[in-house]
Amino acid sequence: MSERSELKRIGATAHKNSGRNMKKADGSLDRYVVDVKEYRQSFSINRDVWAKIVTDTLKVDSNKSPVIMVVLGEHQKTRLAIIEWSEFEELREIRDKYEREQ
Repeated sequence: MSERSELKRIGATAHKNSGRNMKKADGSLDRYVVDVKEYRQSFSINRDVWAKIVTDTLKVDSNKSPVIMVVLGEHQKTRLAIIEWSEFEELREIRDKYEREQ
């Protein structure tokens, strides 16, 4: 699948000419700016990779949070999301609150 296909699959809006235009990163979904990374076997993340998606997110919309969507594999895909720790904590709080209400 292409980056555009992955974005469509998750319901995100693709950014035209991402990387070459003013609108950076690959797409947007709700309150997130998404950068898709597709690899057969592995993907390495370091501070520079994360800094780039954060910078791109700020250029798109400073009120949104960055997400790196990692897609591994050729036929059987493994899809992962890399998010900021504060986003993870917020998701946990929402889930805990939901479970307490059940």
